[in-house]
Amino acid sequence: MGTKVFVGNMSFDTTREELQELFAQAGEITEVVVPTDRMSGRPRGFAFVSFATDEAAAAAIQKLDGHLLGGRNLRVNEASAERPQRSFG
Repeated sequence: MGTKVFVGNMSFDTTREELQELFAQAGEITEVVVPTDRMSGRPRGFAFVSFATDEAAAAAIQKLDGHLLGGRNLRVNEASAERPQRSFG
């Protein structure tokens, strides 16, 4: 297990600070990344949260998967090491 978790099904209104506060319940956070759309600058509805330890990341998945935030049930799981291949065409 890695120290980074993927957070999906987020409300577009969820802020980095809200995620930091929520996920700090599981352990020490080293980074929170909320990707934004290049064209609009709006959040894309997902984030990555990195923890100081594998145990904290595992605790976040166990405690926060399905947690209601901003009217949406979050999907929290281990971030995959590889980025999916994009098709342009």
